[in-house]
Amino acid sequence: MSKNYFGTDGVRGRVGEPPITPELVLKLGYAAGRVLASESAGKPGETPAVLIGKDTRISGYLLEAALEAGLSAAGVDVYLSGPLPTPAVAYLTRALRLSAGVVISASHNPFEDNGIKFFSASGTKLPDAVEQAIERGMGEPIACVPSQELGKAFRVNDAAGRYVEFCKSTYPNELDLKGLKLVIDCAHGAAYHVAPPVFHELGAEVIAIGSEPDGMNINAGVGAMHPRFLQAAVVEHGADLGLALDGDGDRLIMVDAEGRCYDGDQLLYVIALDYWRRGAMAGGVVGTQMSNLGFEQALARRGIPLERTPVGDRYVLEKMQEKGWILGGENSGHIICLDKHTTGDAIVAALAVLRALREQDATLAAATADAPLFPQRLINVPVRRGFDWRASDAIRSAERAAIVALDGGGRVLLRPSGTEPVLRVMVEAREAAAAERCARDLAEAVAKAAT
Repeated sequence: MSKNYFGTDGVRGRVGEPPITPELVLKLGYAAGRVLASESAGKPGETPAVLIGKDTRISGYLLEAALEAGLSAAGVDVYLSGPLPTPAVAYLTRALRLSAGVVISASHNPFEDNGIKFFSASGTKLPDAVEQAIERGMGEPIACVPSQELGKAFRVNDAAGRYVEFCKSTYPNELDLKGLKLVIDCAHGAAYHVAPPVFHELGAEVIAIGSEPDGMNINAGVGAMHPRFLQAAVVEHGADLGLALDGDGDRLIMVDAEGRCYDGDQLLYVIALDYWRRGAMAGGVVGTQMSNLGFEQALARRGIPLERTPVGDRYVLEKMQEKGWILGGENSGHIICLDKHTTGDAIVAALAVLRALREQDATLAAATADAPLFPQRLINVPVRRGFDWRASDAIRSAERAAIVALDGGGRVLLRPSGTEPVLRVMVEAREAAAAERCARDLAEAVAKAAT
């Protein structure tokens, strides 16, 4: 069954336009509540309960209220955490033994967008079958359980503190961060009040930037999507390292003292090598179609296999569970350490990198020196929704021409975004100029075919 609302990361879109309208979000809450209620049927005295967290977008208030109303009408209790990173919602759903977790966020997108994503009781993304059941329910009229069965709403006042302590627990007790000066860019997002305390309480001197959300500045020139802001701040403050998160706190980019930027592949390599050295590696590493060829080759030199999946952290996690592996991620900065958490977590990943650097007394540059990345050029080409690029002879011809031009020394990838009306054109080559040239030629072909 195809899904009309759910994409690769929940339901997402421009606020005020389907599917992110008050009416549809109300239906979404009700349909999800009915699915959860049916799963709880036959368990005497048990009322299904859901945690709702959100990032700092102004539209979060509107969508939170609509979701709460729909869930309550279905007989589901609601726990409200306020602004909280996506991985924090996954953790607290598990810790509080709730039926599901809901995050209101559009992650790295601009503030005009928003979305709804769900976590299961175990803190993982919902299986396709459950999402399909919710979609079917959205086609049914909204009813209401009897008044005595309506869901209640509760405020989780200590949600942020619980999550701070969880993050700290993933760092070894015998280590600290004393003597480190860190700049932390919170993207004016959901981690603005939790990320700085984690690193400060572990002993680091913390300079927080991108930590003054106003509802409309999330991801605006800051955070993991715009690392130049962090790069400048690290150099200005003479910091040892910089950490950039995205709006919902599940992506991580790091910057060293020289202002050099390190993406998800490089950070995952540092973590993987640390696990390998400590004998903690289970099998190999899961990446995606976007994972850099240089990253793959560096792992191979250590005898560590890399498995690729379609882009999307849910696919990475599914493959990790299938293989029984504990490390995976994307070059965008989603990094999953399954021995620590059930989902990608920027703070937990940063602590894993810092552990590796601390124990080896190494810099990021030294830790990644034997894993040089191939130059990658990514161009997002706007297309109309539903555009089938595979049906275009011109695009397929341009794709073949790019592959021939690389002569085995790189990769070409075309893929539609799961969250935006764009076709992503990625070319990887040994030389930056070749990647740039082939990517631009291919992007031009896509743009012409899409008009």
